[in-house]
Amino acid sequence: MGNLDNSMRAVLAILKSPEALYNSNSLSKGLGLSAMGTLKILKRLEQENILESEPIGKAVFYRIKAGNEHSKKYVEFALSREILESSALVKRWATEIGKIGSADIAILFGSALKKTDPSDIDVLLVTDKKRFEKLKKEIDETNQINIKKIHPVYQSSEDLVENIRKGDKVILNAIKGIVVFGGRKFIEVYESCRK
Repeated sequence: MGNLDNSMRAVLAILKSPEALYNSNSLSKGLGLSAMGTLKILKRLEQENILESEPIGKAVFYRIKAGNEHSKKYVEFALSREILESSALVKRWATEIGKIGSADIAILFGSALKKTDPSDIDVLLVTDKKRFEKLKKEIDETNQINIKKIHPVYQSSEDLVENIRKGDKVILNAIKGIVVFGGRKFIEVYESCRK
């Protein structure tokens, strides 16, 4: 996430870890910033109505203010910036995955984000029972025309929330990837996990 500003990096870190509680200290490690610098960012984001804080014991924890339209737009913008600032390979696959019509959320994760020549392309796809067969067909068709194969992980919105809540390692890893589309739906998943 080269040029993403630190505010966006902080918001994305919080969004992609709904299973965790973040204060300035715990978040600063992942951002590579000082705890004081991170606290200033978090307080500013709270003043801008993007984050909300909750004191627990002596620490103050932050989460996305998901019920707020301004906050949702900020998160969606940060997610789109993340794609724009990704590698050429990630952008190429984001474009390919973006053509999928039968899913509500698509998240690119795994080796495609780290390697220049991944063996396959891991994608978390969130859909419903009605569109599941159509989605599988779309993936099969995409896999027939591409050298690298999409390796799909299918979830319903309910499954996704449930798997995040129970700490499923594959799902927790997947949601830390790049959200290709469905940012607003993903914010709803985040909100459901935090209740």
